[in-house]
Amino acid sequence: MATKDFITNKIPLGLYIHIPWCVKKCPYCDFNSHTLKTELPPAKEYIAALEQNMLSYKNLVKNRSISTIFFGGGTPSIFSGANIEAILNLVTKHFSLTDDVEITLEANPGTVEQQKFSDFKTAGVNRISIGVQSFSPQMLKKLGRIHSDMEAQNAIKSAQQAGFDNINIDIMYGLPGQISAESNNDLEIALSFQTPHLSWYQLTIEPNTAFYHKKPITPKDDKLFKIEDEGKNILYKHGMQQYEISAWSNGKLAQCKHNYNIWQYGDYLGIGAGACGKITQNSNIIRTMQTKHPKMFIDAKNSINDKIVAPDDIIFEFMLNHLRLNQVLEFSLFEERTNLPRELLFSKLDKLPQHSAKYNSDCLELTPKGYSFYNDMAAVFLP
Repeated sequence: MATKDFITNKIPLGLYIHIPWCVKKCPYCDFNSHTLKTELPPAKEYIAALEQNMLSYKNLVKNRSISTIFFGGGTPSIFSGANIEAILNLVTKHFSLTDDVEITLEANPGTVEQQKFSDFKTAGVNRISIGVQSFSPQMLKKLGRIHSDMEAQNAIKSAQQAGFDNINIDIMYGLPGQISAESNNDLEIALSFQTPHLSWYQLTIEPNTAFYHKKPITPKDDKLFKIEDEGKNILYKHGMQQYEISAWSNGKLAQCKHNYNIWQYGDYLGIGAGACGKITQNSNIIRTMQTKHPKMFIDAKNSINDKIVAPDDIIFEFMLNHLRLNQVLEFSLFEERTNLPRELLFSKLDKLPQHSAKYNSDCLELTPKGYSFYNDMAAVFLP
């Protein structure tokens, strides 16, 4: 089944670090996040557990270098700059990093000010992702966010004043009761800051969330289409390029290297409570998962739960990720990242809906119609 032994050093390696605490759990959030019961999280104990987690990966990584680091959550900006610096010092102690390593930290406007952004920059963070979601006071209230519209704008300004030029702003659309004019206003305000990256994505109601148990009234399909169509026109007008379903940048250099690696089926270590990872070793692809609850993670001494991914699942995983990208899929990349022959894809390609894709023996490209129906395209590759 395999094409040849993996050359793992050709596969980029990222590091995802999960900080699981939030000031308040948002009603739409299905991430592994836990409301703080005290004023501050148990940072010292958690950082010690993270180090044990790093040590358990050393044999898997061997001589590979980490090219991206991503602090996600939860709310990573709950931690102080000194705590983030302590974690990064441990990373450099146990792993080698590339010279141009991208280090992203997610920040929520209600947990940061300019001094904290300056501390994050001193710690080594070189990319900030700010979870704004909306600049509308009414929408922020419906989403259960802890910040105001002005706090959101001030957070972006503070990050810029602290010296960050690689900044992402998260904006959601399809919010309860939202019309296109409100969504357009969110985009116009976000774009006025001229940050190089914008994540613009639809609110989805996920299981195990407050919104799932008490569903809000969200825009119907025809209104969603209008919001998406007008929003894309605004983004294009401002010179933004869509390189992934929900990711826009003002050029290739501003793309999120960490997420791009994941979408191209690269490897990444996942450390922290509930963190997932993917690592290539000995011609196998291994999925890893950490204990979810923070206290159990701290107490468990961080044994990694892992499983080898079956070939049929590898095909689906690869296509589920790569089809998100607004680019041609070269089948040589499929072979390089999966260790499987491209011929395994060909019987599936014939099942793609008419006029949704163009393909030959070397590559696949979705048409605009196919890209608009990404979920249907990915489902063709289910085992």
